Amino acid sequence: MARAVIAGAVCAAAVAGMLTPAEAAVPDLSGFWARTTFGMEPPASGQGPIQPMNRRRADGSRIDSPQFNVGDDSSPILKPAAAAAVRKRNEMQRQGVDYPSPSNQCTPMIAPYAFRVQGMQVLQTKDEVMFLYMQDHQVRHVRLNAQHPAKVAPAWSGDSVGHFEGDTLVVDTVGFKVGRVAQLDQYGSPYSQDLHVIERYSLVDYEVARAAQERNVRANGGVATEQAAAIDLNYKGKGLQVQFTVDDKNYFTSVWGGAATYRKAGSEWVENVCAENTNEYYNNGNTKVPEAERPDF
Repeated sequence: MARAVIAGAVCAAAVAGMLTPAEAAVPDLSGFWARTTFGMEPPASGQGPIQPMNRRRADGSRIDSPQFNVGDDSSPILKPAAAAAVRKRNEMQRQGVDYPSPSNQCTPMIAPYAFRVQGMQVLQTKDEVMFLYMQDHQVRHVRLNAQHPAKVAPAWSGDSVGHFEGDTLVVDTVGFKVGRVAQLDQYGSPYSQDLHVIERYSLVDYEVARAAQERNVRANGGVATEQAAAIDLNYKGKGLQVQFTVDDKNYFTSVWGGAATYRKAGSEWVENVCAENTNEYYNNGNTKVPEAERPDF
């Protein structure tokens, strides 16, 4: 996989050499980027995402692991069906039971849920931007200066088109396929085929990126494991920030938004694949396999 990423970067560089003066002015967002927490940041303005609540078990004891974080099921952005889904997840988490999610069920992740993946590779050409996420090597294709087809065939990552507005890449995505585990955030907020997501990517100064990541860790907690992606603490260059909005009238009372901030990754791209098996990489052990007390044959 690492060779494929390098080859893609070389291809992007080759194409860049053939750009027109107008195209050459477009910022280069390519690179291997990393985050330090699963949680979403508040938006620059407007209604934000569900906020975390105190991590408590049913007996009142605190759970320090971020994976057991629960969300505010009374958030004003949630319609009754969405609030019920978040409430169900909260109840399971407080009991120490993992709620099915795209991450632990090995199913496709969509934006903005995909931002929880710490490692993200961006490959950019004059006609396309690709986002590769380290977990499961999931890939999103964004066609530049294109239009959605008149009739969009639902796909796991939706149909994404993009264009540059100055130094900002604007990505518009519709046509999401709704699978058996359909989540927009780590708290279990659902979505429908009417979901419409807009993302705005731009490079930000080092201090802006560092401060945003530190605020987010304080608000949402760090990650339980690094998942093989870490920040290059010696790099003082630009970071990458995405501001996004979510519109799905079937589950939310209003359009809401958030952000995710990345800095240059300080580790190599590695195999990080979710598969149905007994190995708990995060727990350095194996799940107990069910056994029958007597043969069924």
